Amino acid sequence: MKLVILDRDGTINADSDEYIKSPEEWMPLPGALDAIARLNHAGWHTVIASNQSGLGRGLFDVASLNAVHAKMHKMLSAKGGRIDAVFYCPHSPEEGCQCRKPSPGLFEQIGDRFGVDLKGTPVVGDGLRDLQAGVAAGCEPHLVLTGKGAAYRGQQLPDTFPPGTMVHEDLAAFADWLVARHAGSAKPVS
Repeated sequence: MKLVILDRDGTINADSDEYIKSPEEWMPLPGALDAIARLNHAGWHTVIASNQSGLGRGLFDVASLNAVHAKMHKMLSAKGGRIDAVFYCPHSPEEGCQCRKPSPGLFEQIGDRFGVDLKGTPVVGDGLRDLQAGVAAGCEPHLVLTGKGAAYRGQQLPDTFPPGTMVHEDLAAFADWLVARHAGSAKPVS
């Protein structure tokens, strides 16, 4: 099974320090939905692993989160793409759960649900904890320079990032790279 695990906020859609609390606040990043559709058309299953501590903080409820995801699915479907599943951590940082990234709990749930070993599965995110969680579950780390990742544009990544982290301008650049790599023609990335 060809599987890609994506972060949501800052990777697929614009992030907000105030949290994405409603469908009106959810806005896809340029090219992100087309990138997911391109991955799907190349045979990749796409799954989201996202911290949603706004739930645990009482900033929005599950119905609002479901409405956000319904908007995402509808917009993605219009592009010919799909997200196979959305896994999220509803806890606040103080709760000390095992599903909040950088812990690997969400990734373990994904592996269990799909019955796959995540070794070498690409994980794409805009922040360190996205990649740390994925690597703890055996995934291959990919940083996009959108959302929080924009702070690393033009810089060498700090040593805190997992060894072998590959850097891409955005989700579209990652999709191009992955499709090309699978076709056997990808060039190494920084």
